[in-house]
Amino acid sequence: MKRNIAVILAGGVGSRLGMSTPKQFFKVAGKMVVEHTVDVFERNQHIDEIAIVANPMLISDFENIVLRNKWHKVKKILKGGKERYDSSLSAIQAYANQDVNLIFHDAVRPLVSQRIVNDVIDALSSHRAIDVAIPSADTIIEVDGNDCITSIPDRSHLRRGQTPQAFDRQVIADAYERALKDPEFKTTDDCGVVRKYTDEPVFVVRGEESNMKLTYREDTYMLDKLFQLKNTEPENTEHVSDVFRDKVAVVFGGSYGIGKYVVDMLRESGANVFSYSRSENKVDVAQRDSVAKAMTDAHEAAGHIDYVVCTAGVLNKEPLATMDYETIQNAIQTNYLGTVNVALEAYPYLKQTEGKLIFFTSSSYTRGRAFYSIYSSTKAAIVNFVQAVAQEWDGDGIKINCINPERTKTPMRQQNFGIEPDDSLLMPERVAEATLQTLASDCTGQVIDVRRQKD
Repeated sequence: MKRNIAVILAGGVGSRLGMSTPKQFFKVAGKMVVEHTVDVFERNQHIDEIAIVANPMLISDFENIVLRNKWHKVKKILKGGKERYDSSLSAIQAYANQDVNLIFHDAVRPLVSQRIVNDVIDALSSHRAIDVAIPSADTIIEVDGNDCITSIPDRSHLRRGQTPQAFDRQVIADAYERALKDPEFKTTDDCGVVRKYTDEPVFVVRGEESNMKLTYREDTYMLDKLFQLKNTEPENTEHVSDVFRDKVAVVFGGSYGIGKYVVDMLRESGANVFSYSRSENKVDVAQRDSVAKAMTDAHEAAGHIDYVVCTAGVLNKEPLATMDYETIQNAIQTNYLGTVNVALEAYPYLKQTEGKLIFFTSSSYTRGRAFYSIYSSTKAAIVNFVQAVAQEWDGDGIKINCINPERTKTPMRQQNFGIEPDDSLLMPERVAEATLQTLASDCTGQVIDVRRQKD
């Protein structure tokens, strides 16, 4: 079976973005864009090797990025050239005389999904040239030199191209060999080269709107929002229980609900767990001194702290105008200030161990709704906080993520909604499992969605 080589095209300088830093180094959700991109292919089980094609002036930067991320599949860092196709040629030549598939992907498309990558690789079993594209939602017009319409193609046959683009290496090599002999050769697209200079059919895999390319400054705002809203599932980490043996975890809000399941599962996995809450031992996350003492006590007892999890939160489902101001203050102090307090007090201990920190948001964070004004706004603040701090603390080796469960069967929910059918709710043990999977992973700055498992 042919090996699948992911070629990350990272030779751009970002002139259209209007930034002094190349656009692949733009930071979002705690990491550089190129780091998110490579992570996708590093995690994909069908990718055998990764090659990064970079601007020659940035080779050392990429070497440092590879070492910092501990990517095992990155085997080559290749020099790109002046034109877009020079980067493709660099990879084609680097794998000369090898019977491999080359899967080219823009470094600045960090939201490519595992589904797209898998579909592209599946298609390579029956086709030798693959493109990824999405239907055009807009009418496309063709104009002449005077900006007058000359034709309006049938939109049903039009697609907007994306990457990855994948090829049997010999197919793309033959296409470029012929293209470079053409004195009028000009292209920005590898599939276009195959289409023009060979008879090989190019099969199209369905892309996704979210698989956007960072090109202009306005794209940075969209990219930020898409990272907040993307459906990141917890990684299926095998042998999770082995990861936590002899580790030390501190859990705030560990006396009931999701927090209690997290505590129990960590202990079952061999971790030394310190559980704190207002009802259990009068530890209030809204009070920084209270959090500081809890962290100090745990550290003195165990000698180090590897994980900190905060599930503490309050929900008051009530119109803002009728809420007691003390209730409003308590919700903000517990949900948001509590998050800040836990992060600040956890920092020095997690810096020592390059540990991991997890907070909780809610599916209501994406939009404000009546009766949820305080709750949903504090949960949105937690998401922004996590992504910002993940970027700030990346150099310290601290991983920080946010769990986003859908409606979950907890005492807090029952107090606000009464009795609901179990089959309409997520079970807290499922959320706890996802929390442990996230602790066992190396992701950071992510919003981890947890959903009911459909039959």
